Amino acid sequence: MSMGYLIPESSPVAWRGLMVMKALQQLLHEVEWGGLDVLVLDMPPGTGDVQLTITQQLNLDGALIVSTPQDLSLKDAVKGVELFKKVNVNLLGLVCNMAGFKCPGCGSVHEVFGNMGKIRDMCTKYELEMLGEIPLHAGISDDADRGKPTVVAEPDGDRAQVFLDIARQIEDAVGLTR
Repeated sequence: MSMGYLIPESSPVAWRGLMVMKALQQLLHEVEWGGLDVLVLDMPPGTGDVQLTITQQLNLDGALIVSTPQDLSLKDAVKGVELFKKVNVNLLGLVCNMAGFKCPGCGSVHEVFGNMGKIRDMCTKYELEMLGEIPLHAGISDDADRGKPTVVAEPDGDRAQVFLDIARQIEDAVGLTR
């Protein structure tokens, strides 16, 4: 389910607190989710009302922090870590998005969005496990635009393996059996 399904494609979600909270209530309590093993909530960075409400209204098995190696993104990630620690939500680990670009010509990995050392230092400081590094690759974006996650579009590919490894670690962290 996505907020994108509830509004016209070109319309912004220009909602204030009460409207956002009502939409959140509907997504959590009025959508027929069926028999879920896992419900993933993809939220923008921040530590506002939505994040706090989720921690208060749901029994969370944990939070996964996603960041790029950029300084600004890392600062937002730290705020998320601090929020989830403050409200006693288990931190499952960190995933680095856009970790590096593998040059098709030379084969070298270029850290376009910042040095991976910064993100590893953050993991050490906050005792977070680095669950995976998702590469910067046009194929991931193209797959999403076609409505097929990389693990479906290229199930045997290297990029799909990164996502699957992350998913397996999360399964283990929350006690799901395969």
